[in-house]
Amino acid sequence: MKKQIIKLDINNQIYEVMVSPTDLLVDVIRKQIGLTGTKKGCGQGDCGACTVLIDGKAQLSCLMLAIASEGKKITTIEGIANQETGELHPLQQSFLDHGAVQCGFCSPGMILSSKALIDENPQPTEEDIKHALEGNLCRCTGYVLILEAVESYVEALSKGEV
Repeated sequence: MKKQIIKLDINNQIYEVMVSPTDLLVDVIRKQIGLTGTKKGCGQGDCGACTVLIDGKAQLSCLMLAIASEGKKITTIEGIANQETGELHPLQQSFLDHGAVQCGFCSPGMILSSKALIDENPQPTEEDIKHALEGNLCRCTGYVLILEAVESYVEALSKGEV
């Protein structure tokens, strides 16, 4: 299979990578770029662990060809933290503060799915949050702490505290 060089805009940095037409975005992000916050879970689009933001929308990187991502703005979990200070994004911090990370495998997908929702709708209802997270599986928390973390961040955002 013929490989080619493509440019990917990941976390506001351009990466030139050599890919084949069948290389998945999740594998390129993890193996070639070295950003391992994006998890490869089921590989079938069922668990949400591989969620990244593409042009601001939550997308499953295990179902997306890397070559199809060229020219798009990709954000991984590493990309939402403050790049200068290393300080976590307030939504990431809320997950930590509420104990919503337990094993942490689902956390990147949960956080990025929540961020995509809140960026589009800064005042989501509990039902909106549940809907945005329905493609993300968690085997540890039972979702209650995750909902609390997202709702707490939304409340802080509405008060101008973050």
